[in-house]
Amino acid sequence: MEIQIRPYQTKDTQAILDIINHNILHSTALYDYNIRTFEQQKNLLEEKISKNFPVIVAELDGQVAGFGMYSEFRFREAYKFTVEHSVYVNEAFHDQGIGHQLLQELISLAKKQKLHTMIAVIDAENQGSVAFHEKFGFQTVGIIKESGYKFDRWLDSVFMQLLLE
Repeated sequence: MEIQIRPYQTKDTQAILDIINHNILHSTALYDYNIRTFEQQKNLLEEKISKNFPVIVAELDGQVAGFGMYSEFRFREAYKFTVEHSVYVNEAFHDQGIGHQLLQELISLAKKQKLHTMIAVIDAENQGSVAFHEKFGFQTVGIIKESGYKFDRWLDSVFMQLLLE
């Protein structure tokens, strides 16, 4: 079983939507409350691509096992060399190195685009994701206390940063 990392195609939208909606309903990985529709997800992905940001997919045995992307960190011009990324893996494919390959590819693409820094915003309860990012050299640069509210509790956001140059 070889993991193939490739650019997003429209045919991947439903699998990506399933991963996103599962996380919306069952985790604090996304601070959204409402599941997304197919059109909302497709439009979001296509908007990133239209702005020259990558959306990549991990495929295993013909199935979308995960995906990753990055886009603007903030919308002011001075932030144009900084991006915020996301990596999600379908629960059925956890612990197979898929997230590692996706993030490795995103870092490589960011360097090719001459970006300066990548930001991860992670719910503080998700210490597995914090440790995962630390393996790539990301450092915690800040914690915003009680910045989100989901599942009837306040959530803290951990900001992690990787300097690419």
